[in-house]
Amino acid sequence: MTKTARGTRPTLLSGGNPQIAKAEGDAPVQAYIAAMPGWKSDLGRRLDALIVRTVLDVHKAVKWNSPFYGIKGEGWFLSFHCFTKYIKVAFFRGSSLEPMPPGVSKQKEVRYLDIREDDQLDEAQFADWVRQASRLPGERM
Repeated sequence: MTKTARGTRPTLLSGGNPQIAKAEGDAPVQAYIAAMPGWKSDLGRRLDALIVRTVLDVHKAVKWNSPFYGIKGEGWFLSFHCFTKYIKVAFFRGSSLEPMPPGVSKQKEVRYLDIREDDQLDEAQFADWVRQASRLPGERM
């Protein structure tokens, strides 16, 4: 944590990723999003709102300094993480999505969506991926 004039803010790790303690629920996810630097915080709020609107019973947590989204008791279907120039969204069963998200992974089933500051997020496609991902078996972590 870093002391500022407004109080204590989470430390930003390499790439500007907020360091948030591991915890379940909406509050730690909102703390992560609020601590995301610059334009990334606005995008984090948009992603979170799209996920919540698409999966009404979504379960949230922060693990390994990243917000995770899943179905309670069923596992996690996505997370995102701040890097210096983009936000990386990980779909844990992304190879099963139609169409597949564009970013490949060393892990066979994981697919990524990298979103940069000037990118236009296709909200309909993102929501469709979220809907599909939420119906697949979740990742246990």
